[in-house]
Amino acid sequence: MVELITGLRAEDVRANLERARSEIARVGRNPDEVQILAAVKYVPAEELGVLSDAGLELLGENRAQDLEAKADAYPGRFTWDFIGHLQSRKVKQILPYVRHIQTVASDSALEQLRRHGTPQTEILVEVNVAGEAGKSGIAPAELPDFLERSPVNVVGLMTMPPLAPDPEDSRRHFAALRELAGEHGLTQLSMGTSQDYLVAVQEGATIVRLGTSLYRSGAS
Repeated sequence: MVELITGLRAEDVRANLERARSEIARVGRNPDEVQILAAVKYVPAEELGVLSDAGLELLGENRAQDLEAKADAYPGRFTWDFIGHLQSRKVKQILPYVRHIQTVASDSALEQLRRHGTPQTEILVEVNVAGEAGKSGIAPAELPDFLERSPVNVVGLMTMPPLAPDPEDSRRHFAALRELAGEHGLTQLSMGTSQDYLVAVQEGATIVRLGTSLYRSGAS
């Protein structure tokens, strides 16, 4: 059973957030051009006020029911993205709460977006750039046709590279996603997590999804 993240302190989270912004600047990017999304899958709703106090505004949730509950608990306080595996039957439930669904990767999801989306609906397409068997995301070669079939506005791409001990191992996958987005005029790139976000930032990430690096106490 996964342990929930509790006992958060605003001063720790704020220090970690500022450290991340400083590190983004250190590798040559303007921190204002990289959105830091706090992944809150394992953060209980009652802890989210601490994140707001620490200056976090953009949150990402993996599960539709938790997204709904957490957003309802803090109306108007955060901007939300959906970042988990997308079940097409959950699209209708998710849409009223989010800025972006970041993980669209199936025709069934597109059909639900056709039924329930609006002209303002924006999504990111999840791409399996490494071609991992059994992993979510469309193949890069499928992207042009997928974009043509989308009934809503695709603003960018998202990827999760293979888990690797060395962040440099992810660089080629991040670079491939950047090139793919550039070929199709897409401006948003959601890539990079706590372990490899600086490499992602160097390769053009505009959104990084951070969890443990924001929540740990006394990070150095």
